[in-house]
Amino acid sequence: MIVVMKPNCDPADQASVVARIRELGLTPHLSQGEYRTIIGAIGGATPEAMDQLDQLPGVDHVQRITAAYKLASREFHEADTVIDVRGLRIGGPHVHVIAGPCTIESRAMLFDAGRAVREAGATLLRGGAFKPRTSPYAFSGLGEEGLKLLKEAGDELGMATVTEVMDPRDVPLVARYADILQIGARNMQNYNLLLEVGRANKPVFLKRGFSATVSELLMSAEYILSQGNHKVMLCERGIRSFAEEVRFTLDLSSVPLIQEHSHLPVFVDPSHAAGKRDLVPALALAAVAAGASGVMIEVHGHPERALCDGPQAVLPKRFAEMMVQLRQIVHAIGKQMWPA
Repeated sequence: MIVVMKPNCDPADQASVVARIRELGLTPHLSQGEYRTIIGAIGGATPEAMDQLDQLPGVDHVQRITAAYKLASREFHEADTVIDVRGLRIGGPHVHVIAGPCTIESRAMLFDAGRAVREAGATLLRGGAFKPRTSPYAFSGLGEEGLKLLKEAGDELGMATVTEVMDPRDVPLVARYADILQIGARNMQNYNLLLEVGRANKPVFLKRGFSATVSELLMSAEYILSQGNHKVMLCERGIRSFAEEVRFTLDLSSVPLIQEHSHLPVFVDPSHAAGKRDLVPALALAAVAAGASGVMIEVHGHPERALCDGPQAVLPKRFAEMMVQLRQIVHAIGKQMWPA
């Protein structure tokens, strides 16, 4: 349930509500809005508990959250969440582009791709150091050496960095080097991993599993939020269907659907959905037009030599052209491309 405080209520009244929530065996979560303060009470709330909280000074009303995901719900946090990452404001009216190679193969390749995407307007650099692969014999990343290269590139280019963490035991290691911890589609329901990144003081980029519903994605986000980490971004990356012409079917309806039910920023990864570089720019434009907070694009200077997902990597020149078109879409829908 949530306790909605009266406008301009006394801070002492807020503290009293938080204390009473704890006495009732529930977990309080304070959400300070521009005009209202909402205090979530997470746990097995009873009608009696709701009645007691409703009578406290400064309380406007108490209501039950109907969604199974409490903290991710817009009922709990009405305004869009905006996350600060190295001075970047992610969410709300801002649109960002995350770009870079699928996998960090070498320093030269990473820096070449990083410079290209930064000059075109990308603000966040992606690159995999630990790569989950279908085949155990495929290249699976450089590990810590890749993380060091990513941090070096991010610092030199002035870009925030995003990379995947696959194992709960690796969370402290990856958090030491990366600005944002990515949970890949295969790990969306790895609950021990979700709890661990929830305990880390790092933003989390959570991808939808390719057989998961939107509700299941939001419940996975709830695991992270439940540990006190409210810096969560969601990502639609395509789902399995009967279609064979593309790698996955990009579910763009998930963007407005998530935004209707949740306050968390939503990104789209058209690279993994399409699996074909020629389709990626059109899907990226459509994603931003649908209201996404940004897109994640794989870019590689020599995709024919890529060690992972070469067919879906966009060439730097085509990426730069796409960014020009993307700015036009962002302007048309009344949002702001970062940097402005």
